[in-house]
Amino acid sequence: MADALDILLSKQACAELVYTLARGLDRCDRDMLLSVFHSDATDDHGGFKGTAAEFVDWVTGLLPSMERTQHLIGNVLIDVKGDHAVGEACFMANHDMTSADGKPIRMIAAGRYLDRFERRDGVWKISHRHAVYDWNANLERTDTWDRSPGSPRVFGERGKGDPLYAHRATLNNG
Repeated sequence: MADALDILLSKQACAELVYTLARGLDRCDRDMLLSVFHSDATDDHGGFKGTAAEFVDWVTGLLPSMERTQHLIGNVLIDVKGDHAVGEACFMANHDMTSADGKPIRMIAAGRYLDRFERRDGVWKISHRHAVYDWNANLERTDTWDRSPGSPRVFGERGKGDPLYAHRATLNNG
């Protein structure tokens, strides 16, 4: 039973890393992104290949060219063997941006993240990520919500001003 519990906890820890990386991308949170990788981890995103730290620098330099992003993660499957694991997670990443001719578009990229995880000193982190792309689409953006300061809606934003950070802080205050 102890082995089954360790495998279950290991799978959950690895899945949390996948979700946290997606959160870090959408919030443009460099520290959060770095926290999911081992210091010697690598990344292969097709257009980028290198260390995970270099990937974080590359992607945090690229994301500000987009108004907003949302990475949706699904079908997360993790296989664990001792202190090593491999995972596949489907993603659909929405990127609100401007086309080359100046029109607002939503570029959707979909594919899978193939991750290698290692548990070192009792802590799971990603040792390598490989992004595999399945399809993409560029769509006309039709967002009609009032985004002015007087809007009744609360909108997400990049960085620590996003409502997520205050929401997470309530855990420490309650």
